[in-house]
Amino acid sequence: MDMSNMNSTSDNTMGTMPMSMMQMVFFTSTSTPLYSMTWAPMATGAYAGTCIFLIILAVIFRALFVAKSLLEQRWADKELHRRQIIVRGQSSDSERSANSFESKTGTLIVEKGIEEQVKVVRRHERHVTPCRISVDLPRAAMATVIAGVGYLLMLGVMTMNVGYFLSILGGVFLGELAIGRYGVH
Repeated sequence: MDMSNMNSTSDNTMGTMPMSMMQMVFFTSTSTPLYSMTWAPMATGAYAGTCIFLIILAVIFRALFVAKSLLEQRWADKELHRRQIIVRGQSSDSERSANSFESKTGTLIVEKGIEEQVKVVRRHERHVTPCRISVDLPRAAMATVIAGVGYLLMLGVMTMNVGYFLSILGGVFLGELAIGRYGVH
């Protein structure tokens, strides 16, 4: 770093750079380091390889969001289909819902054309699922991996290299185009 341009007045004891040296602009160098000084492409092919890596990383980022969405949907389905244990002497959820003012009776025509009397129960409050290690541990791990990949992509953008920036945007676009429809939005 060139120290001759540093502001050395008594007001500036921290040794900060003047505003003219801190301009944040995009540039088009093909030798911009990514993540460390050892990952600095020295040839055009190496730069292209780095851009391809960023595209793949961005596609993986979108795939992780889709995977998390599918896992959340699977966990919600399992929660809805859990079996209830009825304890003798205590009323069950179905008995309480049958007596609830929020339930409504109606007629349902089943597959064979038979009419059956059913009771429709609607829950108005938001239900918080209990803590389950089999669900919460993978959810936390997935969120951590998504955050890690997101931060790696952010560091790629923060290099201010146009090629890296466009590669990341292209990877997000391709990932969403290829597998975005599988996620629940």
